[in-house]
Amino acid sequence: MQAYASARNTAAADGVLLNANEAPDGLLDEPVWAAMHINRYPHPQPQELLTQLAGLYGVTPEQLLVTRGSDEGIDLLLRVFCRAGRDVVLECPPCFGMYRIAAQIQGANLVQVERDANSLALDFDRLEQAIGKTMDLKLVFLTSPNNPTGDTIPRHQLQRLLDVCGERSLLVLDEAYIEFCSSGLDPEHSAIALLGHQPNLVVLRTLSKAWAAAGLRCGSVIAHPEIIALLRKVLAPYPLSTPATAAALAVTAPPARTRQVEMLAALDTNKQTLLRYLTEQAWVQRIWAGEANFVLVRVADAPGLVAHCAAQGVRIRDFSSQRMLQNCVRLSIGNQNDMQALYRAFETFGASS
Repeated sequence: MQAYASARNTAAADGVLLNANEAPDGLLDEPVWAAMHINRYPHPQPQELLTQLAGLYGVTPEQLLVTRGSDEGIDLLLRVFCRAGRDVVLECPPCFGMYRIAAQIQGANLVQVERDANSLALDFDRLEQAIGKTMDLKLVFLTSPNNPTGDTIPRHQLQRLLDVCGERSLLVLDEAYIEFCSSGLDPEHSAIALLGHQPNLVVLRTLSKAWAAAGLRCGSVIAHPEIIALLRKVLAPYPLSTPATAAALAVTAPPARTRQVEMLAALDTNKQTLLRYLTEQAWVQRIWAGEANFVLVRVADAPGLVAHCAAQGVRIRDFSSQRMLQNCVRLSIGNQNDMQALYRAFETFGASS
């Protein structure tokens, strides 16, 4: 397959640009917009952003593809590696729902290795067996920390799974929440450190969570350069807008990185306070603390709790519709004002229950 040859891919964006049917001038006179030249198409993979993100994650630019969030990376992997009605995708629910949805859209077959019904932990022995015996298995999706349980995959277990995948399958590790782990900002803490000798590993990262930039829709697929080259063939011609690229550069620049360290510390403090509070509540039946910016909790009446909090102006997530998560809610960690509002809602719920 030959990738679509966009104007920005086939010629430099300098000189008199009469090759892309763009407007010759912008309509916004404000300096910030004028400097962006939004009347022109952006480069599909802006070199400055590629270089900055590659440095952030400790890889080369050839190992990284910038995408519109992790969702686009998941979709690209399915479209490149899975033949409809034939190839297989494996996931371990409960987990992020887009793995399943992307497989369904592509028409790939889906194998699910469910977590332990009580602890919600991964069953690594069953997972290895499923990988080894599943014919036409192309993609194994795992998440560390997992959403919504927050548990992580030990390095030695990940290495065992990669060995079982071998040359038959790619192991796709979604690290959307890795920065919330202890030492999560250290590149060596990430599975990215294995890429040098594991060409069957793909790592997904995002600016949506720990970089406080969900509105940018900016993520990364990090893998062997040959995999990145394949994904580029089916990537949209102009995936990232010029303002999004500028904002992504700003949010990962040194000043923002300093503020990020402070934000992560504050969120961890708020999380520990929430965990202590929850352990004292009679209506809380079980807590999965995890290592991300959320807590999973089982209560007696999850729909009732969600509705009560909504009436108090606080939105929390009900996971009761998912297998093994009956009466479970996920609580994202907010700032001090957010958490105080949550506690007020909880207090009135506890008094009425």
